[in-house]
Amino acid sequence: MITATSMMYIYTETPLHAGVGSGLSSVELPIQRERHTQYPMIQGSSIKGKLRALIADQCGSNADRRVRALFGHERETQETDRLHAGALIVGDARILLFPVRSLQGVFAYTTSFDILERFRKDLTHIHQEQTFPQLPPTRLKNGQALVTEQSEMITPQSGPGLLLEEFSFEVSRSKQVTSVAHWLAEHALPFDGYWADKLQSSLVVLSDNDFRDFVLYSTELITRIALNQSTKTVEERALWTEEHLPADTLLYAPIYATNERRPIEKDQEPRHGLELLQEAQALSQQQAGPYLQLGGDETVGRGFVKVRWSPPVPLTGSATGRP
Repeated sequence: MITATSMMYIYTETPLHAGVGSGLSSVELPIQRERHTQYPMIQGSSIKGKLRALIADQCGSNADRRVRALFGHERETQETDRLHAGALIVGDARILLFPVRSLQGVFAYTTSFDILERFRKDLTHIHQEQTFPQLPPTRLKNGQALVTEQSEMITPQSGPGLLLEEFSFEVSRSKQVTSVAHWLAEHALPFDGYWADKLQSSLVVLSDNDFRDFVLYSTELITRIALNQSTKTVEERALWTEEHLPADTLLYAPIYATNERRPIEKDQEPRHGLELLQEAQALSQQQAGPYLQLGGDETVGRGFVKVRWSPPVPLTGSATGRP
């Protein structure tokens, strides 16, 4: 039974390639996407593997015991009676904000009604859904957009419209969107100061179809080659294209924990999931601070992200898990 939960917010500081192997289109190495929406995502197994590696390095001589409590056994052994699952459960990272080039303000943080309502639904796991602002009752049509009251995306010189990439949108200022921007800056964005102000002046809510088109066709494509070291020419069949999530994308992943599953010594009670989740957060941040590297191409500077955790909350029983 899940006894504690938290939310991990992931902000990309460099392009991120969480790949799926080879693709069938002109992009040889596409990124991971949800099957039914085609929204970008990062599989929870990638995040969990990175956390396991960080915590194992941090724990040192105590790594075996603590890592097994959180993540379980790495592989099967002959001690089948001692095999157990770990307590930490990591969900897939879903898209929340996607950067799009803008005529005004350099780029906009875009999202949609569908994305924000899915996020509100996921907030129920950490008991924050009631704090998230309500959206306007009227859904947007294609070509329409909502911005904050202090938005820098539209100016008197640019006219009443909003230009993202080469597309023009009919735009309106919205008090509810202002509230959403304030909430995200306060609870989800792993930065304050300039970037928090930027979010509150650059948030744009699009129609679901327009947002889907941007996340499908406005990702970053990088063409790479391999050189022959002796001739300094391109190796045969060594030209390929990779798709990346652009820098300044914001995602979120739900993190859960159960009570400790490993065999318990006599007269020793298992640790509660809340304690284990707090330990996982503390250990990962001691090792890498608020930063992680996810996906491939680490040695060419891809996939560096800044992470913010929401405070873990217990779901059942008391904070100790005991009656």
